[in-house]
Parts: sequence; structure tokens; C-alpha cells
Amino acid sequence: VWIMAEDISTELGCYGHPAVKTPMLDGLARQGTRYQNAFCTAPSCTPSRNAMMTGVYQTRTDTQDQRRRGVVLPKGMKPITHWLQSAGYYTALGCGYSGKTDLNFKVSRLFDGKDWRGREPGQPFFAQITLYETHRLPEAGGWGGIRAQSRDPVDPAEVELPPYFPNHPVCREDWAMYLDAMEFVDAQVGNILERLENEGIADNTVVIFSGDNGRCHLRGKCWLYEGGIHVPLIIRWPGEIEPNTVNDDLVSMVDISATILDIAKIPLPGYLDGFPILGPRAKRRDCIFAARDLIDEVMDHIRCARTDRYKYIRNYTPENGYNECMYVQNNRPMLSVIRELHAQGKLNEAQQLLLTEMKPEEELYDLQADPHELNNLALSAEHRTTLKELRTLLDRWIADTNDKGLERAKTLGQPMQ
Repeated sequence: VWIMAEDISTELGCYGHPAVKTPMLDGLARQGTRYQNAFCTAPSCTPSRNAMMTGVYQTRTDTQDQRRRGVVLPKGMKPITHWLQSAGYYTALGCGYSGKTDLNFKVSRLFDGKDWRGREPGQPFFAQITLYETHRLPEAGGWGGIRAQSRDPVDPAEVELPPYFPNHPVCREDWAMYLDAMEFVDAQVGNILERLENEGIADNTVVIFSGDNGRCHLRGKCWLYEGGIHVPLIIRWPGEIEPNTVNDDLVSMVDISATILDIAKIPLPGYLDGFPILGPRAKRRDCIFAARDLIDEVMDHIRCARTDRYKYIRNYTPENGYNECMYVQNNRPMLSVIRELHAQGKLNEAQQLLLTEMKPEEELYDLQADPHELNNLALSAEHRTTLKELRTLLDRWIADTNDKGLERAKTLGQPMQ
């Protein structure tokens, strides 16, 4: 059972985030392994889910844009559910929750049904469940509607804002509502786990919890900073995973697809970009990669390479600044506050980053010293060797994947630095 919450980073109790209470997910982490350094391959749902459903980077399959439909996967590639179906698994989508897939590529019979109860007696199953309440949706008042239902809403005075957000009541309340949505999702996870227990299948069912991309805040979703690509990952596998363990290895979310196939004892297709993170065939990464391209009406080609300590970001269209699509502009209450405070000269240097009209062509951050990515070291003589090393890593990845986003930009004649 793969539970995927929309638009979340690691703002959970088990990851040490203050103010939020997530007892169900904290309990799941105690029963399995919590991965500290898991990263999606794109900072928005469609390209990220394309990569996870195929186990292949979205830039390799030309599925890197947010909702550019009708792509045909390269010959021989298919979604992981097809491999599972061929091995006798019943594949279910939603199971009483969201039936979102949000894929760019054409495919038939992606899933067998809407609930694992549709399987034959004794048949193994794979279920993908999306929990959407952490997404900013207008239905029922969005996060405000969730907050109104909460018996114990998060106190805005207790939240800890990233330093690039001003300490303003609107910002604190917006972050508190995000955490309220986290708590709502936590309760849903509890219901799913309870169902497994009630059906007597909890002890022989692997449970994976993750985000589909980073948090729905400025400098989060849509961007390759930590808030956009760093996601929670918790795996419980009774009898196979040592309980209450923490893993600090770098993990790409394309690795979860390979891990699922490996758990199901399905020979891994040779085209996979991911590899198992559990068991005897587990491998470790020295670097993860991510890409951003079209998001709604805004095309912004960005690539990044991240090691355990450093992150290198390359902006191919720096003239875009931090231009957000209209959906984001209309659904980020902090944005108008930040613009107003900027006009009043009340923002510090970190808080003004969000309004920068020209991005640097290159960014380099020491994540140990600067976890919020505020001090760009790309021009630092002291870090020149590190910059060159990460440039090379990124260049190799782009060449290896025959990066379709950058190729498409050249074909369309889009201006790029």
C-alpha cells in the first residue's frame, strides 16, 4: 500500500517539526524506517508522478511538463502497475480516497479497480492511495475548511517559519493551516492502517508513506529548493524492516518504484533509473537529481544536483526571476503580504529573495551550514572545486537522460542562457 500525500515536505512530528501533532505517522515510523533524505525528481505533481509510475526520470521520457498530455512512452517502457499485473498482482487506485494519477503518458488499464477488495481470494495486491487535503484546493474552503473542522487547531504563535518568510500574522496563520492539513492527513493514514488491521492483513502488507512533491508554499512547490523536492518517506515491512530505524541515505523517489518491484520479486527492467533501497540488492546514491520545466503557463527550465552536503542549481532562464503561475499567485496568501511589506521597506535580505526579478545562472548551497539555501556560494573562490564537481555531475545526468525538456526548448527556439 503506497500512501501518497499531496504537496508536503517533512513537517511531521517524527521529523522533529514543532507545533504539528501526527501520532499515526509517528507510530508508523516507529514500526518501520524513516528516511531523512528522500527527494522527488520534480517539484510538481505531474512530472514527479510520471517518474514514480515508470521508475524513470521524467526528462528521459518527455513527461517533464506539468499536464502536457498524450505522451507515448519510449518503446519497452511501461508503468510499474503493468509489471505488477503481469506477476499476478491486483492493482487498486484510491481505495476510498483520491483516485488521482495525473500522468502525461497514454496508457490502458493502469489499475485493475478502485479498491483492493476487488481482488480474488488470496491474490496479492498493490494499492496507490492519494491523500489530497494538503493540496491547496478551493473546495469546502481549502485549508481554512480543514482548520474549521479541527478540534485542536495549530496555534499560529507556536509555528516555526522558514527565515525567508516574514514574521507576520497572515504568514503564521497560513503555515498553521498547512500543519492542520497535515494533521488531517495523519488521521486518514490512521484509518487506512486500522483497515489493514481489521482485515487481518497488516502483518503481511508493506506500507509506504511519502509526498508526491514538496510543500504548497512559496519557495516550495514549483522550485528545486529543499521545500520543493524534499519529501517524507516512511516504510513499514513487518518482519523484514527493523522497527524504529532512521536512514540518512540519499533516496530518489524513482528508487521507490524499483523497490516495490523488488519486494514483489519481479525482475527489474533494465531501463529503470531507480534501484532498490531495501534488501540484498539495495544500493546507495552519492547524488540525487531533479528538474523543473513547464508549470501551467510558466516555462522555467531549472536543473539541480544534490549531494549529502551541497546543492547545485542551474537556471537556464534566469530572466524569469521567481515568476509564479497564476494558480500559485491566487493561492498563496503570503505573497500579497510580502509584496506589501517590500513596498514599505520592511523585509530583510532573506525575505526579499522571493521577489527577485533575475535569478542567478548558478546557485550553490552548503546545506549543512545553510539548510534554508540563503547564501549562494557559486561565486565563492573557496567553493570553486565543489562547484565544478557538481556542474560535472549535472552535465553527465543531462547527457545520460538525453534531457527532453532542454531538447524541447531548443526545438521550440525558447530563449535559454
